[in-house]
Amino acid sequence: MSLSTLGVSSKILQALKERGYESATPIQKAIIPIMLQGHDIMAGAQTGTGKTAGFTLPILHQLSKEFQEGKHHVRAIIVVPTRELAQQVYESVEAYGKYLPLKSVVLYGGANMTYQANRLKSGVDIVVATSGRLLEHIEKRNIELDAIRYLVLDEADTILDMGFVHEVMQIIELLPKRRQNVLVSATLSGSVKRLAKRILRKPKLIEVDSMGTSATNVKLVVHPVEKERKMELLSFLIGSKNYQQVLVFVRKKEEADEVTKELILSGLKTLVIHGDKSSGVRKRALETFKEGRVRVLVATDIVARGLDIPNLKVVISYDIPHVTGDFIHRIGRTGRAGQKGLAITLVTPKEEVALKDVERLMGRAIEREEIEGYTPKAEKIERGSRKSIDKKRKVDGAFGRKKSSSSSTKKKRKTTKRDGFKQFSKSKSYSKRGKRS
Repeated sequence: MSLSTLGVSSKILQALKERGYESATPIQKAIIPIMLQGHDIMAGAQTGTGKTAGFTLPILHQLSKEFQEGKHHVRAIIVVPTRELAQQVYESVEAYGKYLPLKSVVLYGGANMTYQANRLKSGVDIVVATSGRLLEHIEKRNIELDAIRYLVLDEADTILDMGFVHEVMQIIELLPKRRQNVLVSATLSGSVKRLAKRILRKPKLIEVDSMGTSATNVKLVVHPVEKERKMELLSFLIGSKNYQQVLVFVRKKEEADEVTKELILSGLKTLVIHGDKSSGVRKRALETFKEGRVRVLVATDIVARGLDIPNLKVVISYDIPHVTGDFIHRIGRTGRAGQKGLAITLVTPKEEVALKDVERLMGRAIEREEIEGYTPKAEKIERGSRKSIDKKRKVDGAFGRKKSSSSSTKKKRKTTKRDGFKQFSKSKSYSKRGKRS
């Protein structure tokens, strides 16, 4: 379906055409007409499906229709969970509204507060912001909320995962009651639906890709590997397959730094982004990667949520994410806008259980491909031997029970059990499980 049939203005269509966008994606076909009708929306769609345009185009269209020359008041707020996503959505708003008289600003932590405040005071129509920085500007009275007509929560599942829901609710309490609300999420979990119930009024549900459904144009592959050789396999894959642009995901910041160091030592130009890096460093690293000046970008899950990297063909999960749902976000970085993509996961024997959780979420088994020389055969043999030993112990135990059926043996076992109970009762020391890092 052509974007021209969805009811947005000719000036918006002109800006879209210049960027090569002429056909609407399924999520855009679903969201745009309903937003133009004024309904609240709860939308579930994977990243890379065009959902940002889905909610920004109707807002730009409506605000431009009602715009009065020289009068800029904040009428739309788009709340996102991360700096990277804030910058990305802001750039989309600017690009799509290129020929409109509207002004927009992006607000996130780590950037100059005074500069942002001056932009707000000069007059803007649309604010794209992270919740924490937006609250700071509200507390300093840098922003007026009386004219707000649109509120969008983008990547709502990530907002919940990162613990920002209380900040979001604080913001919502300060907004006018009469407004149009849109909640967008890659996954529509129970917690997301509960949040929607607190915010939305009689929403229309739009679910283009249900939770756990991967894009059909992304090939998923698992490579089993010994833990000690995982780093070596990562370098081997990138080099032997001649991947020119690869996004590598890891769980922890420390490991992200270590993987980056090893890839550089192996001769691959690599940069890293994670929560300990400043906003400026992260932004420059991402831009350098997008421009193709480095071959590999290593990232933790949080900073890479919602990133749009055009033409990215390969994503590698160095490990299984702590939060199973993050796997959906990882693979969503490739295969965007209808292009083909490849999502590789490196799995050690100890990660097999976590992999099963991912496969249950996906609703299908992921193709396994063994790389000669890296398959953990020793682990398999060891597990097989352990099963044989356990089986032998069970057999020996069975015979032992038959042999020890005399009353004296039973009495001895009973006494031992009772003595053990007394010993446990007298003990005052208890062990505690450590917290997961």
